[in-house]
Amino acid sequence: MQYLGEFISIGVAFSWTATALLSEFGSKRLGNLTLNVLRMALALLFSVVLFGVVTGNILPPGASAEACGWMLLSGLVGYVIGDFCLFQCYIIIGSRYGQLFMTLAPLSAALMAWVMLGQQMTLMSILAMLVTLFGISISVLGRGEHHKVSLKLPLNGILFAIGAAVCQGVGLVLSKIGMDYYEPSASMPEWLVPFSANFYRCVAGIIGFTFLLYYRDGMAPLREAMHDKKGLSVATATTIFGPFVGVGFSLMAVQYTAAGIASTLMAMTPIIIILPAYWLFHEKITWKAILGALISVIGVSLFFLGT
Repeated sequence: MQYLGEFISIGVAFSWTATALLSEFGSKRLGNLTLNVLRMALALLFSVVLFGVVTGNILPPGASAEACGWMLLSGLVGYVIGDFCLFQCYIIIGSRYGQLFMTLAPLSAALMAWVMLGQQMTLMSILAMLVTLFGISISVLGRGEHHKVSLKLPLNGILFAIGAAVCQGVGLVLSKIGMDYYEPSASMPEWLVPFSANFYRCVAGIIGFTFLLYYRDGMAPLREAMHDKKGLSVATATTIFGPFVGVGFSLMAVQYTAAGIASTLMAMTPIIIILPAYWLFHEKITWKAILGALISVIGVSLFFLGT
């Protein structure tokens, strides 16, 4: 089928839009840490079922000690720190602005790859970073009463959003290093390697989030959440649309079209999310917000054209 990869990529963008909206609702209902503990547990459960069906073994085969170590570190950075920051920014500034800042994730990944892997930064990549930052600034900056420029959003929400984008980018590079230690075999086909890698990331995630929840609030919020049918439904949907369907189909998309095209289409979430955020959370839509989101996505597009 012609343009199958492109259609899959657009579907992934909608999947991640649903994840962002559900995560905002779930974080406000259950709490950031409680929702993330449930997400990690469900993601592990779905992974175990997948491995059991495909390989006949509920645990992922073929991971060396080096691969496990890098993936656990990736989970600590990308899930525990990154998703904590992301879900916290959803609570403070909403999923629409949170997803806008997540356009910085590919750029932070490029910087991390430059530092750790020696990958070169092209002139186009630097231009892409500047364009993306310009698009974000259009959306979040406005004229203040006493200053020419002021923030339209709470500073702590912006810092959490930037932290989430940076951690996602760094976590991606750490995952790349970890997956390079895998050797595909009959028991571990190549397409299953990312799911195996994500399994170990989720292990780090559930350990980290459970520790944070116990240290901050105790286990009472988790016990209460287990009796919240609506909250559990949201957590399940968030897990399916995010780590499970989103990751799986994003990997499938690059099999049918160029990685740059797929990545650019999947980065359309900040635009797609504008109308649902208005309908669900009554967030005001302005031309500056639309223009800022468009420019940010163009910035991401330029980045992938330059790599």
